Amino acid sequence: MTAVAALAGPASAETRGEGEALIGKAKRDQLHVMTFNIRLERGTATQPGEADHWPDRRPVLVDLLEREQPTLLGVQEAKYIQLSAVEEALPRHRMIGYGRQGGSKDEYSAIFYDATRLEVLSWDQFWLSDTPEVIGSVSWGNTVTRIVVWARLRDLVSGAEFAMINTHFDHQSEPARIKSAQAMIDLFEGGELDALPTLVTGDFNSPAHNSGGYTTLVTDGPTLDTWDVAQEQVTPAWGTFPGYKDPVEGADRIDWVLSTPDVTTLRAAINVSTDSSGRYPSDHAPVQALVTLP
Repeated sequence: MTAVAALAGPASAETRGEGEALIGKAKRDQLHVMTFNIRLERGTATQPGEADHWPDRRPVLVDLLEREQPTLLGVQEAKYIQLSAVEEALPRHRMIGYGRQGGSKDEYSAIFYDATRLEVLSWDQFWLSDTPEVIGSVSWGNTVTRIVVWARLRDLVSGAEFAMINTHFDHQSEPARIKSAQAMIDLFEGGELDALPTLVTGDFNSPAHNSGGYTTLVTDGPTLDTWDVAQEQVTPAWGTFPGYKDPVEGADRIDWVLSTPDVTTLRAAINVSTDSSGRYPSDHAPVQALVTLP
């Protein structure tokens, strides 16, 4: 059931402007999970006033995160210089993960978690390749390095243990996306996160319901799409890669929040908000889910 009236075509101004949180800070028995490709900082390749200029986007991103207060946030494309914006917006959070070329080099697919609510028991990062422990490795038809960051966590309120996995799939190779999906499944089916309730966030660079990665993970796989199974969808089904243009209902959802079936999704949202001038924080729209653990 969609709580916001369905809109045909692009989002109207009133659905895109600043306002109240779509989900906001979770109650003690709930977790607010967000996936957000924040779009990399490109240095002198952009100029002030351009949609992609990071110094102009930064305060919009900070405002969105301050408003929504996700308990868990998986980011993609973040450069080291951009991490301070997330830290400013979410001062109670800590981060796990490092650059995909090692240390602070290149993009992060980091996980931010509310340290007043959650405790990390273990975590790791690996590369989506035949040599997952080799920094910067590629081997599945992709030319860009791709990574996974995972964490085993404990809810300090309930004591429940669960897992979170964050990733950014390749944008060109479908075989690489399928193998990447299977590598993630191997983590919580017989791997280090075996049998734990699991949340998966990412930019999967492929449409929900119509791609090999989605089929592997969801259609024929062990996870659910929180957007589809949510008890309440609080926004229309916007496409999640509008590219700084007006988002369109029914366009491809390439950013997903997934879960194992033992997790219950209460609410789901695709956040297409802007600042008062109409500026977007990223070329992607963050996807949010309010969930409860078993």
